[in-house]
Amino acid sequence: MNLWTSLEPASATVDPGDSTTVRLRLRNTGDVVDEYRFDVVGSLAPWALVEPRSLRLFPGTTGTVELTFSPPRTPDAAAGPHPYAVKVTPTEHPQATTVPEGNLTVTPFTEVRAELVPPTVKGRFRGRPRLAVDNLGNTKLTASVRGSDNGDQLSYDIRPGNVQIEPGRAAFLKATLKPRQIKWFGSKEDRPYTLAVRRSGATPLDVAGTYVQRSVLPRWLAAFMSLLLALVIAFVMVWLAHPPRVASTATEKLQEAPVTTLPQPPLPSPAPEAPKAASVPATTPPAAATTREADDDGGGAGSSGSEEKKTEPQERTAATAVRQKAAEEPGQPHICYRVYTREHGWSDAVCDGDTAGTGGAGEQITSVNTAVSKSNGTAGGANVHNPTGTDQYYPHAWTNAVDGDDNYVGSTKEDAPYIRGFNIQVDGGKGVVCQTAYVHDDGWRAQACDEGLNDYYDFAYAGAQENDVWIEAVRLTV
Repeated sequence: MNLWTSLEPASATVDPGDSTTVRLRLRNTGDVVDEYRFDVVGSLAPWALVEPRSLRLFPGTTGTVELTFSPPRTPDAAAGPHPYAVKVTPTEHPQATTVPEGNLTVTPFTEVRAELVPPTVKGRFRGRPRLAVDNLGNTKLTASVRGSDNGDQLSYDIRPGNVQIEPGRAAFLKATLKPRQIKWFGSKEDRPYTLAVRRSGATPLDVAGTYVQRSVLPRWLAAFMSLLLALVIAFVMVWLAHPPRVASTATEKLQEAPVTTLPQPPLPSPAPEAPKAASVPATTPPAAATTREADDDGGGAGSSGSEEKKTEPQERTAATAVRQKAAEEPGQPHICYRVYTREHGWSDAVCDGDTAGTGGAGEQITSVNTAVSKSNGTAGGANVHNPTGTDQYYPHAWTNAVDGDDNYVGSTKEDAPYIRGFNIQVDGGKGVVCQTAYVHDDGWRAQACDEGLNDYYDFAYAGAQENDVWIEAVRLTV
């Protein structure tokens, strides 16, 4: 071997988002001038910079190369030791390649983000928000979730109460809020509350939300009952003050009737007068004629208006399609869906495993519209293109809808980012949703269902996690 190498130091430590430098010293122990090329191999290669990339040494001389490691502050830079090596290739003697090895330890960091979906829930007896917790650090996150409010007006049932989340992943917790006192009448009241994500040795992360408690009986019913009671009381008072007088007149009529009067002969009837010409009745009564004329005028105007009025066709959304499907096959659960692309807008709504979108055409989906029947509603959230260029989880807001209603993920705005993938869930763990998506430059992915997951993570993910690809078509079944 005509080369001597040494890494200084052989083991180093670096914080994510910072950088550290390791020196590689080498000596040409041969008898000819040689040029050496350097390449870092291992998991740290994307974050390593070698300066200079090549070095020319005379026999017996020594040179130095600096290796700079800059791991990003993202979940991709996992905490812990990372072995690496530097491949040194001589130009004159490529068969004498040397690979000195070193070790770089990435320090751990913790970053947690939590979001209530939706932040405001409404109900008379309970509310059911979801809490999305994202682990943006580079170590496994262990946390518990507790609820609180001013005045202890609500009770909380959070499942699961404790979670473990891998770096770069997210967990979804279901919370059930119940008011401690039922509100029968009156206007709705806002009850602010807080869900705290607690970690050992760290300050709790508080997420604020609002529960809007509605009264069991609407306000108009209370007003109507009050008015009706007032009318009944007024009627009773008038009745008592002015009772109706009922008396029989049979005795009076009997006294008025004569007893001894003899019947009189009838008087001669006067001769009838000759009819006058002006009093001859018309063929059609004036009222009937007026009515017919009015009907003729109204009918003519109505016909003209109906000919000029044109009805515009209604948009056929996923909810329209699933209601039609449920009417045709009422005993089975159904799911209908459509996709939105910048090139062609909304596609036709399809159902139960048919294809929505055009796989292989390169069109970018920016929104997905779904609706279900006999599945207790649907919920979902889109994982869209991240403009910062990283592959970490980059969600849009989580949305939900009841059976027969439209649910939308993503956006139809002109500058909306394309969807890398999206979560789809049927509510309450009462069903199973299956998906397969056509991913750009990768074709149809294998079908995946939420079956086999526990009751708290009952959703399926359709699409890819990579930042530079998108979905072009989807198929869904329940």
